[in-house]
Amino acid sequence: MSEMKGLIPHLVVKGGAKAIEYYTAALGAVELSRMPADDDRLMHAALKIGDATLFLCDDFPEYCGGVSRTPSGPSPVTLHLCVPDCDAAIAQAAGAGATATMPAEDMFWGDRYGQVVDPFGHTWSFSTPLSAERKAAAEKKWAAENPFAQKKSA
Repeated sequence: MSEMKGLIPHLVVKGGAKAIEYYTAALGAVELSRMPADDDRLMHAALKIGDATLFLCDDFPEYCGGVSRTPSGPSPVTLHLCVPDCDAAIAQAAGAGATATMPAEDMFWGDRYGQVVDPFGHTWSFSTPLSAERKAAAEKKWAAENPFAQKKSA
């Protein structure tokens, strides 16, 4: 594990083995390691998604004062992946069981961008850079539709 660098998200899930199956199917993850507990929950797992590493473990509320650490509603954290094809990434994640919460759209900041929530309650976003022409069109559309942009330019 010494080759791992940078910030590594560490997700807590219910159903760690199923989460590994999901992330493999939805995001092309490659399992690096798995450390099961005596009761078949996962104490720790490491996955590789593109150039990034992701850690995950099963929920162990008995070691956290009886409190679950899995998302119980919308997660305040979004995990982001830059991908070659945003639409295809969202379709793949949804096909594996995610819920698309923001369909891919050309955004004024210059990316095609969308979001899903995975079956374990974690939010993922995907982006693909736009061409200069598509970025200009997205900026123009946003400026025409966004009251903030209209007030700022007035």
